[in-house]
Amino acid sequence: MKTIAIIPARGGSKRLRDKNILLLGGIPLLAHSILYAQENNDIINDIYVSTNDELIKQIALQFGAKVIDRPDSISGDLEPTVSALKHVLETIDELVENVVLLQPTNPLRTKELLNQAFELYRTRNYDSLFTVTRNHQKFGKITDGKFIPFNYEIGQRSQDLQPLFFENGLLYITKATLILEDIIISKKAFPYEVNHIFANLDIDTRDDFNYAEYLYKR
Repeated sequence: MKTIAIIPARGGSKRLRDKNILLLGGIPLLAHSILYAQENNDIINDIYVSTNDELIKQIALQFGAKVIDRPDSISGDLEPTVSALKHVLETIDELVENVVLLQPTNPLRTKELLNQAFELYRTRNYDSLFTVTRNHQKFGKITDGKFIPFNYEIGQRSQDLQPLFFENGLLYITKATLILEDIIISKKAFPYEVNHIFANLDIDTRDDFNYAEYLYKR
């Protein structure tokens, strides 16, 4: 059975207009994930872009991906990503074992990331895997005008913080059977740690995009 990459890229972004087709390094943002999947064709058999936008569709086809037209009913701001993935699986007439989710808003990934993560996913027989990054910030909440530390004691050094991690969005690998049950990250999912500057980039705003341009040029 196949391993496919799915890139969900709807139109109509609010905070950064047309973000999925903005040019980063001379090519559309969306295309970075398509090219990354193509570079890993020893793992990925087919690449699908799920979109409700005609221009995104044309760009995806131009860069060699297959396109699944996403219905408006699952293209809203509040619709979970798994809806798009599930729709792709239900639309294509193929037996798929694994789905690699590549978000276009995470365009920069190290070359070896997928190979290393997929090898771990395969050899240890995980049903899902996702990338995480260790947090090095001091968090707290404000209650009644007072700051209440969450993950540290006042005066504690940042290097002595209790290890906490965040889901960075760089990469997800999941059994197709789970996605058909509306699950991307299972309770048994393996958190694959990535402590790289690319893990801190997720493009939602103009500032995020400007930072991506800076990293890309360097």
